[in-house]
Amino acid sequence: MNIVVCMKQVPDTESVIKPSGDGVGIKTDDLKFVMNVYDEFGVEEALATKEKAGEGKVTILSMGPDRAVEAVRMGLAMGADNAVLLNDAALEGADAFATATALAKALESMDYDVIFCGKQAVDGDLGQVGIALAEILNIPHVSLITKFELSDDKKKAKVNRQIEGGEEVIECPLPAVFTCQKGLNEPRYASLPGIMKAKKKPLETKDLAALGLDASAVGEAGSKTKITKAASPPERVAGKIIDGEETLEIVVKLVTLLREEAKAV
Repeated sequence: MNIVVCMKQVPDTESVIKPSGDGVGIKTDDLKFVMNVYDEFGVEEALATKEKAGEGKVTILSMGPDRAVEAVRMGLAMGADNAVLLNDAALEGADAFATATALAKALESMDYDVIFCGKQAVDGDLGQVGIALAEILNIPHVSLITKFELSDDKKKAKVNRQIEGGEEVIECPLPAVFTCQKGLNEPRYASLPGIMKAKKKPLETKDLAALGLDASAVGEAGSKTKITKAASPPERVAGKIIDGEETLEIVVKLVTLLREEAKAV
């Protein structure tokens, strides 16, 4: 049972995000970066599935610059067996499609039965990479799973998937891609022994040449979408307290403000 977890390093959600000078990105110099929270669910499910199966290997697959090694090592410290990091300047600026293209190329040389992805990355919030990856690999996918059960013969999986107003239960042949949602599990913490062991686990770095990809197919050049502007949200205006002795008086003042200032009615 070979399981691959696609993982992204993202800015910590507690960081203050500011637009970059060119107005199409964000400043990264003073940001703290962490493993994408939804990818943590993928790592945990991979480790739990391997433990239940009693055999197999869990591989972390990531794409990013040198600093992404920190998040990859965290996945290894949690218990993954090895990792592959795609790191090349030509890969920078990739949208979901270009990212999936690079990941799919890396997967061509890897053995996998299950691929776990987070349902989305908390920086872009697009939720497209996992589905695009499955399409490029021409294998099934199920998104937003909250439960994963491997069959006894390890040839299919039964998963619960969140839908509006309920859940779907789907049986899916393997290999397949599954995107992970909150509620699937509770990710384990990396122990001190795990952190020490992670330093000795295999971490292979691949550039564009090793992947066998042309620069025009990945990164900003291979992207199907383009960010034209990045801006901070407008500052909130201070709220107003409506005073009055009688309820009717307060309601009249409220409706007046909604009509004349907020233009809501």
